[in-house]
Amino acid sequence: MQLQFTKMQGAGNDFIVIDAIHQDISHFSLEQWRALANRKFGIGADQILIVEKATSPDADFKYRIFNNDGSEVEQCGNGSRCFVRFVREKGLTKKTEIRVEVAHTILTLTELEDGRVKVNMGTPILEHALIPFLSGELVSQKQGDVNEFSLPLAQESVWVTPVSMGNPHAVQIVQSVDLAPVRSQGPLIENHPSFPQRVNAGFMEILSRQLIKLRVFERGAGETLACGTGACAAVVSGILQHRLDSPVLVKTRGGDLEIEWDFKHEGPLANVMMTGPAVSVFDGHITI
Repeated sequence: MQLQFTKMQGAGNDFIVIDAIHQDISHFSLEQWRALANRKFGIGADQILIVEKATSPDADFKYRIFNNDGSEVEQCGNGSRCFVRFVREKGLTKKTEIRVEVAHTILTLTELEDGRVKVNMGTPILEHALIPFLSGELVSQKQGDVNEFSLPLAQESVWVTPVSMGNPHAVQIVQSVDLAPVRSQGPLIENHPSFPQRVNAGFMEILSRQLIKLRVFERGAGETLACGTGACAAVVSGILQHRLDSPVLVKTRGGDLEIEWDFKHEGPLANVMMTGPAVSVFDGHITI
């Protein structure tokens, strides 16, 4: 069959976006998703984003995300922005504010006049059982309003703060993201037994109270040029540790993201807001 697709990127995090409303992809296997995402033998992408009809009356659309290793994930911040640009450019909706189902929630996404997309990412999840994170007998220390944990790796231990933005993240503070051992530590953190569903490993350099640099080793994808949920998790952890103040500009290797989070010591947690770019690169078709 001929599969129609659009190649997109948000701050360098690249996607294959597929309209599954007008194409039947029900027979596709994980092996085929891996083949499509392969940069040598397929189209190439960090993730594949599948646009579907909504199943909830409160949503306009639904989407699913597959990593380039074929595994399905719950959430993708950069992908959500590309989703908005895709459904608008393809004439699937005329709305500028769109509600979309993802694995565990409904997101509200807004296309701004300057072409960027603002996403209501929902509330961060800090409860260990829901991240999920198994603290066990790990050494911990209090930093502001949150605990960070000493995670033993092969030859060293690193201090991480576990946070979920619908998908799990382990954020550590480093002196320099350029010198951080992302590619050596990343796989060890991703597959650490304390994270039973694996985890995205974030490496955050704090430049000021409203400016950070960030690299993320994503589970199932490796290091990407940007990670939207990773940016949200990093800012949440920094604000909880009293090191950052909202709004925070997050500089990734693929571009800048703006994260807003109005944290209050009392009452329920506020939603995290993320604003950033979304760009269509090209349309194409491939024979499957």
